[in-house]
Amino acid sequence: MEPQLTHSAADGIATVVIRHPAKRNAMTAGMWRALPPLLAGLAADPDVRVLVLTGADGTFCAGADISTLKGSPEEAQRLAVRAEDALAAFPKPVLASIRGHCVGGGAQLAAACDLRFAEEGALFGVTPAKLGLVYPASSTRRLAALVGPATAKYLLFSGELIDSERALRTGFLDEVLPTGELDKRVTEFARILTSRSRLTQAAAKEFTAGRTDRDAYWAEQARESAEAAEGVAAFLERRPADFSWTGSTSPTAR
Repeated sequence: MEPQLTHSAADGIATVVIRHPAKRNAMTAGMWRALPPLLAGLAADPDVRVLVLTGADGTFCAGADISTLKGSPEEAQRLAVRAEDALAAFPKPVLASIRGHCVGGGAQLAAACDLRFAEEGALFGVTPAKLGLVYPASSTRRLAALVGPATAKYLLFSGELIDSERALRTGFLDEVLPTGELDKRVTEFARILTSRSRLTQAAAKEFTAGRTDRDAYWAEQARESAEAAEGVAAFLERRPADFSWTGSTSPTAR
């Protein structure tokens, strides 16, 4: 099978799958290039509420396909950073569903997701020190913000792999699931997110990313969306809020 990214969508959940089974789903230059436009299309789709990124055949992503580094490591890194930034900027919640190896560029992609769920036994590492490369500044900052400066230095200085339990302790992972339970848990949590306020999620993504200059914008969006009114009404009526509708009209006005 040719290296590729595939995607599907159902019930508001889009799933992007990294496929390069010959090399543990290592990302080729073509795959790095393909990710930003794929994400742009999913971001523009109003039926997509949550994105799940995962890998095929029992592993997440073993990094960049080294053969693509022979000509220009700098160009390969630029492609990876562009893809990573597009993933981090995706305006809807992004979950990484991780099995097996999540190394190098794979860890770069996982760190750009909002939340990371892994099956026990998964392995994690950031390996530029094994290749004589400088890890990009933006990727280093993102990693350090996630796991703290000391763990970021441990990973970057050594290139050593850590197991899922240590990744959970350091904050790289949000949950570790027993073998056979990862897909069920990720789907369950994604469905929870599809039932919540899009407005809350979009604003929270901006604010946690450091955008602190948009309070007025999001206050205006809240007034126009009617999601707050629906949430308060649902609370007072002791029923689940219905945020499945889109636009600025309330569900009763559809």
